[in-house]
Amino acid sequence: MLGSVFTTGVLLASLSVASPVARANPPFLINVDDETAIIGNDFWNVTIGRQYGTKLYYKNVDLVGDAWGHYVSYNGAQSDLNLTNARIHKVTGDYTDIVFTAKEGEFHWVLTPTLTGAYQYFVNTALPTLGEFRTLWRLANDSFTHGWTDERNEALPPLSDIANAAKIQDETWQQADGTYITKYDFATFLPVVEGESALWGVYGPLGGQKSTGEQVGSWYIHGGKDYLNGNHLKQELLVHRESQTGDAVQLNMIHGTHYQAVSSDSFPEGKTWGPWLWYLNDGSVDDAAARAKAEIAAWPYEWMQDSNGYHSRGSVRGHLVLSNGQPASGAAVFLGDNNSQTRSLDQGAWYYHRTYADENGYFTIENVREGTWGLRAFANGGDAVGRVTTELEKNDIAVHSGEALWLGDVTWSPQGREVIWQIGEVDRTAAGFAYSGAPHEFARGLNCPANLTFNVGKSETKDWCFEQSSLGTWTVEFNLPANSTHGRSAILSVALAGFSAGSSATVLMNGVSIGTISSSVLASDPSSYRCGTLAGEWHLLEFPVAADALLNGTNSVEFQVTKSTKFRGWIYDSLILEWA
Repeated sequence: MLGSVFTTGVLLASLSVASPVARANPPFLINVDDETAIIGNDFWNVTIGRQYGTKLYYKNVDLVGDAWGHYVSYNGAQSDLNLTNARIHKVTGDYTDIVFTAKEGEFHWVLTPTLTGAYQYFVNTALPTLGEFRTLWRLANDSFTHGWTDERNEALPPLSDIANAAKIQDETWQQADGTYITKYDFATFLPVVEGESALWGVYGPLGGQKSTGEQVGSWYIHGGKDYLNGNHLKQELLVHRESQTGDAVQLNMIHGTHYQAVSSDSFPEGKTWGPWLWYLNDGSVDDAAARAKAEIAAWPYEWMQDSNGYHSRGSVRGHLVLSNGQPASGAAVFLGDNNSQTRSLDQGAWYYHRTYADENGYFTIENVREGTWGLRAFANGGDAVGRVTTELEKNDIAVHSGEALWLGDVTWSPQGREVIWQIGEVDRTAAGFAYSGAPHEFARGLNCPANLTFNVGKSETKDWCFEQSSLGTWTVEFNLPANSTHGRSAILSVALAGFSAGSSATVLMNGVSIGTISSSVLASDPSSYRCGTLAGEWHLLEFPVAADALLNGTNSVEFQVTKSTKFRGWIYDSLILEWA
């Protein structure tokens, strides 16, 4: 008998003091009982029970301590997987694949003799229809004091600051000096385009107050992205301070919904998330970034074995051309569900590939899984497509393993209307508007004025604010030449990068109502109240403008807020007035 789990964990911790050598011992699995196992190698080990992975030893320090440890759950914290019956799935000279079984599927840890960390992946057998599915570490707050994303590198808020502040909404507190603490400040756009560096983590002094000066970092690295849901504008919460216990939380939202209006999926049996890499180091961001670069280069991993077509891949190339002959320079290209009515941001049941067209409209997507796909393309700003509000869709694209598919010219039909004026490029974000942009920050929309006037031809893009919610009126003033309006109607297109229900507005042309911005016509997403400063779920509103509503000379469009809820509003993408 091994004795108590705690004693075993302490004994195994001594293995972590060894320095990496050419002839390290192979990884190990010790089954304490049907519900408890210890896995690791010479440099780290973790005790995994039915629900939590605890006693994570690295360099003789338990990195979990009093925190909750590692677990897998769906639909928030409502359903944690019960992982039992650990066994060796596969052993080679290079790695050991250890699998834990739950009723919903299989969770794998892939260890090598010298890797400080492990590759992980999950194979679905019976997950329910869900929105959020995640793995995560909740780690010792004294060892992991800082969070790193591609937007932020700073200390996580102390638990004492949270305790002494007034809670005003979901995981958001206001301090006595008026400033805010919220976990959503550590959200970011999740890099889901192949080749982008998907890296984030937590770090700090190894051993906390008992530290000898060494640092430690815990990182998630995704070399591949095809198993993640959403399009190029996917955002997620990645790290934060747990507000009840103070645990440092490192999230891995492999199917997330933090910034989406609707994203709930039913998954086919065999859907596999991963492999991704969980990586321990000395807290160096540079080292983690170098490791991420290596993982991207190595993906898809040669060592990965499954029965669901992981290595059955081809490629897709094409040339996006607008119907006026212009190349769709820089357009976002999404390869996803075939013949689907679901928006690309909300697709997530199967696998997804994303890229951008080059300056000449050409795109290439490598390592596409074998199957039949639906192609979509949408504007990402720029001279060619920055005025295009339509979305290209082409279905029934069959990709076969080992083949390079050339789609040729793929024609994209814009709305085909003559532009009178435009504020902001169509790129599905608020880029260029006042106060927009990284990092995510709570309540930044309060900087936007209640009343604003934009003069077409005189004002600049930066004079329009990124978010509107306060009671008041934003006005666009513009001139039409004499006789230009005779018998001509128009379309006012209002592209919203995000909308959080609670505030609403009437849209008027020269004092006459032509439509509304409200929850009666728009699905709500959490972007405004979860620190969104660029985007949430994209919407396009097209308001017809009758010919007799336009005037020769001075005209005005007004966005008159009739209902206001603090921290709830809409984020602008672009405003376009066109002749119908």
